[in-house]
Amino acid sequence: MSSFTISGKLIDLFNRRIYPAQLEVVNGKIVSVIEVSHAPEQYLLPGLIDAHVHIESSMLAPTAFARLAVVHGTVATVSDPHEIANVNGMEGVQYMIDNSKQTPFKFFFGAPSCVPATSFETAGAKLDAAAVAELLASPDIWYLSEMMNYPGVLNKDKEVMDKIESAQKTGKPIDGHAPGLKGTAALAYASAGITTDHECFTPEEALDKIKANMHILIREGSAAKNYEALCELLRLHPTKVMFCSDDKHPDELVLHHINQLVKRSLKKGYDLFDVLRAASVNPVLHYKLPVGLLRENDPADFIVIDNPEQFNILQTYINGELVAENGKTLLAHIVVPAINNFKALAKNISEFSLNTNAANPVIRVIEAIEGQLVTNEIKMPAKVCNRQIVSDIERDILKMAIINRYEEKAPLSIAIIKNFGLKQGAIASTVAHDCHNIIAVGVDDASLCAAVNALIDCKGGISVAKNENEVSTMPLPLAGLMSTDDGYLVAEQYTVLDKTAKELGTSLKAPFMTLSFMALLVIPSLKLSDKGLFDGQKFEFISVEV
Repeated sequence: MSSFTISGKLIDLFNRRIYPAQLEVVNGKIVSVIEVSHAPEQYLLPGLIDAHVHIESSMLAPTAFARLAVVHGTVATVSDPHEIANVNGMEGVQYMIDNSKQTPFKFFFGAPSCVPATSFETAGAKLDAAAVAELLASPDIWYLSEMMNYPGVLNKDKEVMDKIESAQKTGKPIDGHAPGLKGTAALAYASAGITTDHECFTPEEALDKIKANMHILIREGSAAKNYEALCELLRLHPTKVMFCSDDKHPDELVLHHINQLVKRSLKKGYDLFDVLRAASVNPVLHYKLPVGLLRENDPADFIVIDNPEQFNILQTYINGELVAENGKTLLAHIVVPAINNFKALAKNISEFSLNTNAANPVIRVIEAIEGQLVTNEIKMPAKVCNRQIVSDIERDILKMAIINRYEEKAPLSIAIIKNFGLKQGAIASTVAHDCHNIIAVGVDDASLCAAVNALIDCKGGISVAKNENEVSTMPLPLAGLMSTDDGYLVAEQYTVLDKTAKELGTSLKAPFMTLSFMALLVIPSLKLSDKGLFDGQKFEFISVEV
């Protein structure tokens, strides 16, 4: 029998008080919480929870993700394995579950509801209503993952409603994804049984969804940052708010996680108990998670901090095991196998051309927005050379391409994008939400081709081409999404490529993350799939030329 006691000022989130206490932990559970007269100058509080994250976006396997997250006081995640499911289907979901069981960190996976997210793109797998029902019947699956097909919900599409019904039969929560939905549309979406949304980017939208009895997940990821727009919800509706990262690259995960949102909230003057409730209690209660909240008979999942003002994480415990201390992880790196799904063959430079018969064509341009997943559609005159629409560095409108990675000789899909800022070369990635085909943006066809072919050669990863002859690559052998290396090493490798991309001229804070979302068709307004340019509001393909 393993046991220990620990003392400090306990932050009781249920009774909203702070008092000196001694915890007794036996075999991973808190057996007693005793108020004492004196305790060391340290604070005990529940561990932090990321209420919605795609582990794959960290480019790390779950075990590697855990090593980094515990340092920041995170003890659990509500994880959607949607990304690997789009590449490897049921095998990919099971891979994440199996790998997660090799660490004490608490991963709670959902059944991906939209694989593929739409019928307007090519994925590596399909999870129909029967497959989703099979997943939901498993004790390893805790909820139905984000229902991105909100038009399908509003129109009561049979396949969509069957998936929702399967979740309701098992009594498992249903996550939402409905950017921009307000008023009666938000009410109709919620009335289908959908209980959360992490895509709100205005207070008005969030308040409409709260009125519809939805919980709002305030997201602060590597590309999508909605905290500043939504943080006032902590004061207005503290029981309806949770924190999430959604997608977080490894270089940021080394620095911070949910603890960053806690610190920012406390500095803004929000109530300590309300902030910590959003970071731990609310997700545990909503998803019915077996994560401890510092009560008798709870699992001993808690953190020790110096004080609420500085909020430095001194120790992290999961099931009574000390997993991080003073900024150092105590979890060992675990060597993991790789699975993949990759058939694309090398491309020729000529395949990246975008021909036109017009003398002065006007084109639709995807306008990328820093810190947002939504894009704008703008119309601009194209730059034309030899009857080909080409990148225009002066106006920062560049050529973007998507290549189907699941077929050997599929044609390319080309569009024009603004705000990447590259002055030379190209960047490319096989992390391209949601189907994870190859996506690239660049100033010339030769650089685009070089960046893409580098990824085809290693069957997935991210790359930076300074020109057609100088290419740097970081392979991601696990589904073309994740590395099999230690998380700290991956963070170093990613930082180098990120720096190289920025040396080519881009001013985006997270150029690879922003690039990955330019293929996300379920987020308006204009995106690109391997099948063509897509209008996310009309939900139909449109032409590049107006």
